[in-house]
Amino acid sequence: MSIELYALDGCPFCVKVHDALQDNDIEYETHWTEAMHSDRNEVKRVSGQRGVPVLVDTDHGVTMSESENILQYIEKTLAQ
Repeated sequence: MSIELYALDGCPFCVKVHDALQDNDIEYETHWTEAMHSDRNEVKRVSGQRGVPVLVDTDHGVTMSESENILQYIEKTLAQ
C-alpha cells in the first residue's frame, strides 16, 4: 500500500487526517502507535521524530508530520 498513517487512538489531529483520507476515498493503512512517546520507536524510525500523525506516501517518496501539513498534502496531491 502506498499510503501509510501512523496514528494514536484518541488523537484529535490523527482523526482529522483519517477523516480527510476517508472523505477523499484514499486507500491507506493505519499503524497504531503507543501512547508513550518513548515507546514510539517505529514512528521515529520512519520520520525521525516521535509525534503523530505521520503520513508516508511511498509512491511520491514523502514522509511528513503535523496534521495541517498532511491535510494540505492530501488536498493538493492525493485528492482526486
